[in-house]
Amino acid sequence: MGSNADPGGGSSRDPGGRAPRYAAAGVDVDANTRLIPRLRALAAQAGRPEVLGSIGAFAGLFDLSGVSRPLLVASTDGVGTKLLVARALARYDTVGEDLVNHCVNDILTAGARPLFFLDYLAGAGLNEDSKVAVVEGVARACAATGTALLGGETADMPGLYRSGDFDIAGTIVGVVEKGRQIEGTTITSGDAVFALPSNGLHTNGYSLAREVLGLTADPERARALLAAHDPGLGESLGAALLRPHRCYLSVVEPFLDRCKGIAHITGGGVQENLERILPEGVCARLDPARWSIPPLFGLIQRRGAISDAEMYRVFNMGVGMIVVVAREDAEVVRRHAPEACDVGFLEPVPGSRTVEIVGIATP
Repeated sequence: MGSNADPGGGSSRDPGGRAPRYAAAGVDVDANTRLIPRLRALAAQAGRPEVLGSIGAFAGLFDLSGVSRPLLVASTDGVGTKLLVARALARYDTVGEDLVNHCVNDILTAGARPLFFLDYLAGAGLNEDSKVAVVEGVARACAATGTALLGGETADMPGLYRSGDFDIAGTIVGVVEKGRQIEGTTITSGDAVFALPSNGLHTNGYSLAREVLGLTADPERARALLAAHDPGLGESLGAALLRPHRCYLSVVEPFLDRCKGIAHITGGGVQENLERILPEGVCARLDPARWSIPPLFGLIQRRGAISDAEMYRVFNMGVGMIVVVAREDAEVVRRHAPEACDVGFLEPVPGSRTVEIVGIATP
């Protein structure tokens, strides 16, 4: 794990006994020196035998010799304004999970299994324990998905960020045997369409959610609203909003070789994301009555007087991932993923490629 303030040795004070000017400017070199071993220890918990060398070098090495025809699959993403909810509650241990799980899901759509991950944490005024908590979440999710945490960067940038602000992003690299990648090109009318449920907003739509739920103006009021128990949710609003983005690798892996197409439902909602994997001439018709919508979405819609069409375009509305398989493989999906819902059907429409949600007008 790296830092943009690696001191390379030396005293924490200048010869005149004065406090370092760099620390006064907002970058504490000594704090970063203390942080690096803690981050290296976390990375060591999420390793793989293919990782060569030790954590802390300028670059990470990964041996791919065990894959005969490797096709590398990569993705990069962030967590968005969900970080502001985490900051309001001073809870930093889940956003790293969000980041890794989102990225694992993205490469899973191509049929890839994760190999390694690198994170980038930047901010100003974030204390050492808070930084460690963020990376703990990254390491925990990497270990759970068999992903090596190959390295990362922690940057203190006062002036670019206000004190207490931070952002986290990550890049994942996975692999699939060439010829076994999933591209959606074999999807045809009559195939089965299954939805895997989400557990909440995941990492999309937080700018709208925060606004309509009254979390954008007064920080003290926002903290109170987030901490209060909501009977309709069965938990506090903060707990519902910070539930980590669900990872679908373990669910889909048993039937991954049967999947003709996989859509990760992120920004743009069900319609736009499913449409991305459909070939020309195939349209989908989905029935929302076939899946459950978590109560958090209803709360957001009521508070903001948001139309159904906009809700389905901004949020996942209870669907975290959609898999398309041949109709004869539907039972395989049901056996390995009992929670999967058969949510609709595909039909031929020459010259078109659209997704219709029954009862929801197109915005």
